[in-house]
Amino acid sequence: MKKIFLILILIPFISLSQVINKSFYYDGLNREYIIYVPANYDGSINVPLFFSFHGGSGYASDHMQMTNINTISDTAGFIAVYPQGALDINGAEPGNTPSTSWLHKAPTTHNDVNFISTIIDTLSNEYTIDLDRIYACGYSEGGIFSYELACRLSNKIAAIGSVSGSMLTESFRTDYGFGNCSPAHPTAIILIPGTNDGSYHSLYSGFQPYYLSANEITNYWTSVNNTDLNPISSNVNNTNTNDGSTVEKYEWKNGDNCVSITELKVVGGGHDWPGSFGNMDINASVEIWKFVSRFNINGMINCNTNQLQENIFTKKKEIIKTFDQLGRFVKKEQENHLYFYIYNDGSVEKRINLK
Repeated sequence: MKKIFLILILIPFISLSQVINKSFYYDGLNREYIIYVPANYDGSINVPLFFSFHGGSGYASDHMQMTNINTISDTAGFIAVYPQGALDINGAEPGNTPSTSWLHKAPTTHNDVNFISTIIDTLSNEYTIDLDRIYACGYSEGGIFSYELACRLSNKIAAIGSVSGSMLTESFRTDYGFGNCSPAHPTAIILIPGTNDGSYHSLYSGFQPYYLSANEITNYWTSVNNTDLNPISSNVNNTNTNDGSTVEKYEWKNGDNCVSITELKVVGGGHDWPGSFGNMDINASVEIWKFVSRFNINGMINCNTNQLQENIFTKKKEIIKTFDQLGRFVKKEQENHLYFYIYNDGSVEKRINLK
């Protein structure tokens, strides 16, 4: 009698990253978006969503390749989302083909904010999403749209970034039928504008009465978030001397719930996405993720702990009180006496002043 041996070959499960094209019927249109699910996603923990929006006339697939955000997703573990803007029929010049857009020309009932909200709801049913950590960023018109999400979808959006994209004025927003900007919570913002940007909707000096200047944008969000009035400024290392630009960093800190505003001002920069084209001293994709990932919808993650540590490490150590060995407060010290020095960080030092 022959014996049959069954040999089981155990093949380990290998998780692979996935680029998935998705679509659904919304607002009378077939709407499309691309998601990137990193290889380390296994559904065991809640992961952030990171939206990135192409510019006007752009396409999600091109924007995905240009920003290289998927590489960051591989290590950071978020799911990247690249929505596709719809054709702006009303905005096309007579005889011209309509282009893709996030801010359709009025009059229109088209509302992409609700489109993004629906994507969030859809993906939260399909994946284990951290609903407190949903971020948005965009280029050019996509950057303008990111500000709109901070204004009109802040119940779902934790923090945003904008590259080479301005923010609508309140009057222009009203003309579009959007209403006033009304964020529901303190919102961290990072903007990366170029001082030589020639696009009318992202001029560094603004384009009234339609678009705010970079200074007006930071003034608005520092006021909303109740941050420090004056920024901390620093120069970013000019690692590439051939790109025709440098970067200055401005940080407005200590806002409500520990939120902050950061501007990476590209001096001499144009209508670019630094790190991909234009300035090469910084990588916009990396800088945005490093910034927004510190926050959730409630403000800075571990706000009180982080603030305490920052105060400890940044505050200059100074003597606040001096006592003698009998515990008496001393204003004027004498030689050859033992004194105890109390510092502002809570530490105590004992020493004798010698001749």
